[in-house]
Amino acid sequence: MQSDQLNYIPILMQFILAVGFVVGTILVSGKLGPKRSSEAKDKNFECGIESVGNARIPFSVKYFLVAILFVLFDVEVIFLYPWAINFKELGMEGMVKMVIFMMLLLVGFFYIIKKKALEWE
Repeated sequence: MQSDQLNYIPILMQFILAVGFVVGTILVSGKLGPKRSSEAKDKNFECGIESVGNARIPFSVKYFLVAILFVLFDVEVIFLYPWAINFKELGMEGMVKMVIFMMLLLVGFFYIIKKKALEWE
C-alpha cells in the first residue's frame, strides 16, 4: 500500500466504528426496549401538561425560509475555518479566492435582504 492510501485508514476505521455503533444500538434497543404498550404508555407527554388540540397546525413558510437561510449561511462559515488555518500557505492566491467567495456570499445576503426574506411579520 502506498503511504497516501495509509493516511485514509483512520478515517475508514472511524467510519466502520460509527456504523457499527449505530447498527449495534438499533439491535440492542430492539432486544432491551419496552415489550408491552398501553394507552397510557403510548400517550404523548410534554412536560407534564396534557396535550390540547391537533399537533398538525400549519407553520408559516417564513419560518422554514429563515431556517434554511440560517443553515445555508452557517455552512458557508464552515469554509472559513480551513482557510484561516492555511492562510499563510495559500498566500495571495488564497486571499483573492476568499475575497471572491465573501463577495458572492455578500451578494446573496443583500439579495435576501432586498427580497425581505428575513422580515418577520
